[in-house]
Amino acid sequence: MTESASPYMSHPRIMVLGVQPGTPPFRIVQIDGQVVGEARTITDVLQAAAAFGITVHDLDDPDTVRWVGGDKLTWTLRASARAAEKQEERP
Repeated sequence: MTESASPYMSHPRIMVLGVQPGTPPFRIVQIDGQVVGEARTITDVLQAAAAFGITVHDLDDPDTVRWVGGDKLTWTLRASARAAEKQEERP
């Protein structure tokens, strides 16, 4: 018997978008659909959540936080993204 994917998709209050180029790279944090700031570390995400009265007990719980373009440990650009960025900079 094969397992099928669950049709349930959580809608967490916190969404951390993919890594953006910068020095250092950062991720955009949204809470309740609104951009609330940039995060450079997990601590930044937790501080943003706390500022909105959200206590995060488990960063891996998809009902709490949705990580887009990586997980809670992804804080740098992938090599392919860096190569594309450099190619765009060429005249």
